Parts: sequence; structure tokens; C-alpha cells
Amino acid sequence: MSIAAAAAHARTDGEPDWSIQEIARLAGTTSRTLRHYGDIGLLSPSRIGSNGYRYYGRAALVRLQRILLLRELGLGLPAIAGVLAQETDTPRALRNHLEWLRDEQERLVRQIASVELTIADLEGPPDKKHTKGGERPMAHDMLDGFDHTQYKEEVEQRWGAEAYAKSDAWWRSKTDAEKKQFQQAHVDIARDYAAARATGTDVASDKVQAIVQRHVDWLNLSAPVTGGRITRERLLGYGDMYVGDPRFAANYGGLEGAEYVRAAFAVYAASLVE
Repeated sequence: MSIAAAAAHARTDGEPDWSIQEIARLAGTTSRTLRHYGDIGLLSPSRIGSNGYRYYGRAALVRLQRILLLRELGLGLPAIAGVLAQETDTPRALRNHLEWLRDEQERLVRQIASVELTIADLEGPPDKKHTKGGERPMAHDMLDGFDHTQYKEEVEQRWGAEAYAKSDAWWRSKTDAEKKQFQQAHVDIARDYAAARATGTDVASDKVQAIVQRHVDWLNLSAPVTGGRITRERLLGYGDMYVGDPRFAANYGGLEGAEYVRAAFAVYAASLVE
């Protein structure tokens, strides 16, 4: 339900508007944030009451909905202001965003099914098969719904448009077979970490450190577009990123799995000679 629709249940007489506190609560944000949006010209209140409070009508709520949608895409406030200024046909803009949301919903459904399949394969008895066809999941099953281009905006914001362009060109230069081989290699690495952690294997053991070596070799495959080959500092940085970002942690079974990998990285990094 939209912010406007949710709030409209509380006000039915005339042309309703809502206080800044009501809108902040419904939008899951703060009055301070809404005031900041107003101060920078991004979201002006519909009126200011005699008590000095800001009130927002339906038009303001529609604009706020667009702002929140664009924020979820990772856009900064200046970029959002630019988009709103250029896309003045609000219904058309919202239809375009709705189409994107539906595509994202479909992709997430595929990702959920993919991860569920992988978990079933990892946790089930070795002699059991986990797909309807009686075969263990293949790479295309386990990676269904994952698309590197979904992170375009985030990569460009963090590391610049050139970094994304180089990465995208590198990935697109590979054949389908090479892409599947690259992705499958990481799936195998994540699976082996999970198996080692499940049996309580020490991160400093030769077994786990051999997995780290494979992981480092895999990371080095993309060195031309990720800033160079793995160093002690870069490897520790990857470990922190895996733990700090739930999307990366999910590759290793969640936070505890990511912490296990980070600890294994720390042991390996200590042995690097630079």
C-alpha cells in the first residue's frame, strides 16, 4: 500500500493533508530527513500551519514515493533531484519504475529458489538427490536470478563509472562456458568452506588454507578490473566486506559463515610476503 493510501484511512473529509510526524512514521523515516528534503528543494510541504508545522498533501506524497523508490535504487539526493526534474510525467515515470519492480520481484523469486536448492543440496545426505529430476543442482540452477548488472548504480557510486565499465566489458568478453566455469568455481569454494565449518575444521588447518588459496586464485582471475592481484590488505578488505554486507555474507551461509571465511583470510594474509 502506498504512503498516501495508508494515511488516507485516517483522513476522509475534504482534501486531506498529513503532518510531518505522520508522514515520517508512515514512510519509515524521520521528521529531520523530511525537513532536509524541504530545505534542499527536493520535497516542499503543501502548507505550513499557524503552529509552524509542515503538512503534506497528496501531490507531495506522490513525490515522496518517487524519492523513496529512487533512494532504494541507490541514487544520491542530487541525482534524485535531477531525475525528478527531467521526468515530469509522473504516471509514466511510476509505470516505468513499477515495471522495474516487477522484474526485480521475478528475479528475487528465482534467487530464493536457487538458494533454497543449494541449501538443500549442502545440508542433505550425500546419497540423496535434491532436484525434481533426481540430479544435483548444476551451476545454472544455483546461479539462476543473479545478474551482475543489477549493481551498476552501486558500483558506479562507490568506485566510479570507469570501474563498472571495465568490469562489465571484462565479463561480457567471456563466453557462456567461461562465465559458468567462473561462477561454478566460486560455488565450489563456498560449498567447501561450509563443509569445513560444519565439521569444526580450524581455519588455520591445511585443509581450510587450501580452500583460501583456491579463493585467492579465483579472485586474481578478475585482477585486471578489480585493482590488481590480491595483497594482504586487499584480502583482509574482502573479508571485512563479506562480513559487513549481507549480500556477500549470504554466499557463505550468512554472517557466521562470512566470519569463518574472514578468519581464514586473516591466517592466510599473515603468511603473505610483500
